[in-house]
Amino acid sequence: MRVWAKVRSGLVLAVPLAVVLSVVNPPAATEAAWQRDQFASGSFGTVTIPAPTLNGQCTYNPGVLGLGAYVRILWKAPAGYSLANAELQVSTSGLGSALAPLTGYNLAANTTGNAASGYSTEVQANLLGGLLGLGTELQIAITVKDPVSGWTSKAASVASNAGLVAGLGGSCRNLPAA
Repeated sequence: MRVWAKVRSGLVLAVPLAVVLSVVNPPAATEAAWQRDQFASGSFGTVTIPAPTLNGQCTYNPGVLGLGAYVRILWKAPAGYSLANAELQVSTSGLGSALAPLTGYNLAANTTGNAASGYSTEVQANLLGGLLGLGTELQIAITVKDPVSGWTSKAASVASNAGLVAGLGGSCRNLPAA
């Protein structure tokens, strides 16, 4: 009971004090307005990373009875970019499917040439393993990634087919630019 008595007496003092203070000191008016002649503007833009180009017909080399088979891609990096900015990707379900980096593949170690004259990259068929077999076409693509923005270019792509047995009937063809 003593607690409620203290609360009641506190409220009896606080409520009249709050009423008196709000009457004596009313809130001040503000001067806020919107003006139509003031405006803000901004802009935004996009960065387009040029795609690498294929500068020669790709080739499929079947090796000996399919051993040592590889696909050779002739390509050139766009101006301002080099092999260090490039990434090799492959499709996992044939042409037109999603591209993903080829795990365990070192593009720099399997590429010769330079930015001025172009590059020759060899992709060993054993790396393509289960992806490339029994007449299935596989898309191999090279993209360029801008080191500053992190954006990636469209791909320069080839389609490769390992043939049916031991690389016989294997082929490679350049795909049109996307």
